[in-house]
Amino acid sequence: MQKRRFFFGFIFKLFIVSLIHLTFPKISFSKKSLVKTKVLFNPIFLKHHISLDHPESPKRISYFLKELKKSNISNLLEEVVLDHPKTIKKWILTIHTKSHMISLKKNYPLAEKVSTSAIQTCMIGLDKIMKNEIKNAFCAVRPPGHHALNTGKDEGFCYYNHVAVLAKYAQEKYKLKKILIIDWDYHHGNSTEFFFYDDPSVLFFSTHDASAYPGTGNESRKGKGKGLGYNINVDLPCGTNDSEIINSFKKKLVPAAEMFKPNLVIISAGFDSRLDDLLGCYKITDNGFQILTQISMEIANKFSDGKIISVLEGGYNIKGNALATLAHIKTLNNF
Repeated sequence: MQKRRFFFGFIFKLFIVSLIHLTFPKISFSKKSLVKTKVLFNPIFLKHHISLDHPESPKRISYFLKELKKSNISNLLEEVVLDHPKTIKKWILTIHTKSHMISLKKNYPLAEKVSTSAIQTCMIGLDKIMKNEIKNAFCAVRPPGHHALNTGKDEGFCYYNHVAVLAKYAQEKYKLKKILIIDWDYHHGNSTEFFFYDDPSVLFFSTHDASAYPGTGNESRKGKGKGLGYNINVDLPCGTNDSEIINSFKKKLVPAAEMFKPNLVIISAGFDSRLDDLLGCYKITDNGFQILTQISMEIANKFSDGKIISVLEGGYNIKGNALATLAHIKTLNNF
């Protein structure tokens, strides 16, 4: 009798296990887990060069890719498929004017196409995050975007503001109401400030050298109207080191983010704030960028379920840009 009970008990357990496997194949006894970070890229970002000796060069991406492929995180790289659907135009027009778009297409056709591709890559990254395919993404795109206004021409190597369009996309498509944009580029993100200056749904935090191009980013500029208090400029002088920029993040960004409680964190990741950059004079190390990334992730983990999308801005020392970017990505993937 005991043997018979044991036999039928064993058959019953086997049936239950098989049923779980058939009903929930993705979760039952699977060792496969969510990939945390993806590095998104497309070969179009190796095109467009203002001039042969210009520092905003395709080498910024190609050298980084070479170093990434030699590293232990090469598996994070993903080449995205870009089909330039008409819907991209719709999202660009949430930030930029039609006349600006027409002028870029006419006078800078390749640059306009590459910048449009950068926006689409950012959108794909957010789609992957929202589908729970990944927790965060780094968009290895160029040209940069955080100086792009609506002048009908490039501003500071920028044509469209990628992170600004991405913020609108996140709010309108995914109903992520409150967006935190963190900009640690050496140069002030004047365009991002401009587009959200009176908008309380976007908290813009920027560390930069206000004496450098474009000459904006005064700490007295805190937003206007309903957006008052949602624009935080931290003017740091030439020679700023790790401890100084980290201190500004801890003392100014963290308390503001605690009050704001963002649904998504976007990073304008400019690595011209790294030491030895061609167009900057800060002394931020790769370890410094790791800590800035950790602080940003702590905010995202607390308020937005870890949702971060990081977008390359400046960084003109080819080797330095690659090393800082790798340190940033490793932290995104491992923290």
